[in-house]
Amino acid sequence: MPRSASAAGRTGTSAVSLTVLPTPLGDLRLAATADALVYCGFQPLAVVRSRLARAGLREAGQDGQAGQDGQDGAGARRAVLDEAGAQLDAYLTGRLRSFGLPLDLCLATPFSRETVSSLEAFVPYGSTATYGALARALDRPRAARAVGTALGANPLCVVLPCHRVVGSTGTLTGYAGGVDAKKYLLALEAGDHPGDGGR
Repeated sequence: MPRSASAAGRTGTSAVSLTVLPTPLGDLRLAATADALVYCGFQPLAVVRSRLARAGLREAGQDGQAGQDGQDGAGARRAVLDEAGAQLDAYLTGRLRSFGLPLDLCLATPFSRETVSSLEAFVPYGSTATYGALARALDRPRAARAVGTALGANPLCVVLPCHRVVGSTGTLTGYAGGVDAKKYLLALEAGDHPGDGGR
C-alpha cells in the first residue's frame, strides 16, 4: 500500500523534478518533490507544469536555479523518481502488485483525495468495481458522477488504481490514458500478460 504524505505542512514553493517514463501504456509523466511522488499520469508536460504551479510547486532548474532545497534536494527528488520508475516497470511487467512509494496528493481536491485514497483498499489488485459502488462505499450513494470526475483528475494514475473502476454494466469507460491503457492494466492484473508479445 502506498505511503501517503500530506500537503498540509507545506509552506512556500516546493521544488519538483519531472521526468518522462516510456511504458507499454505510452509515456507517463512523473513529478516528485524531495519527499514524495506528486504526479504520475498521461497529461502533456505543459498541463502537468500548470497543475504543479497551481499547487505551489515549481520545477527545479527554472530560471537557472537548482531549487530552494539545493543539490541534496535534487538527489532526493531523483531518488523518488528512480524508485517510482522501478516500481512502475515491475508493476507493468507483472512483478509487483502494490506500490510502496511515498505519495503526496497535493494536486487533488479534497473529494478527489478522499476518492483516490480509498482505491487500493476498496478495489484490490485483479478486481473491478463500479463508480456507483465506490460512491456508496464513500457514503455518497448519489455521487457516482462525482466519483468519476474525481477519478478523472487522479494525479497518481496507475499507482492509485482508478483503472479498476468501471461503468455500471462493467463497460470500460473513461481513463486518462485511454481505454486501451485501461484494458491493458485490467488484463495484466487478471493474469493475461498483455505485453508478452510486444516486448
